[in-house]
Amino acid sequence: MGQNEDIFARLERSRFRSHFHLGAKERAYADAKGRATIARHARELIAARLAPEQPRNDGKQTPMRGHPVFVAQHATACCCRACLAKWHGIPAGRALSAEEQSRIAALLMRWIDREMGYRPPDRSPAGPAG
Repeated sequence: MGQNEDIFARLERSRFRSHFHLGAKERAYADAKGRATIARHARELIAARLAPEQPRNDGKQTPMRGHPVFVAQHATACCCRACLAKWHGIPAGRALSAEEQSRIAALLMRWIDREMGYRPPDRSPAGPAG
């Protein structure tokens, strides 16, 4: 997650990006649907709205609120191809690779997890330190 932590540190220094947080409506939606469903939505939204070589309505395709993934996209600068180029070094004018889509989805989910107060499970062989 080192790469994610670096981008989070950079985003936190942006007045625009740092003001995004999940509202009560998005939190309730995430709680009701569950993390797995939100992660699936993230993958689907990226594939449909961000991954094409020439996304439809690029620069205006991501609403500011209404779904946790939309808020996360703005907070992490994954809302349009111009922001992906500026913040993540992913050039516009070509389709996103499967690996790039996976990285973006993971970044969005990491941001949502932080907002929701989720902690990733301890995957160390010894389990949680006690």
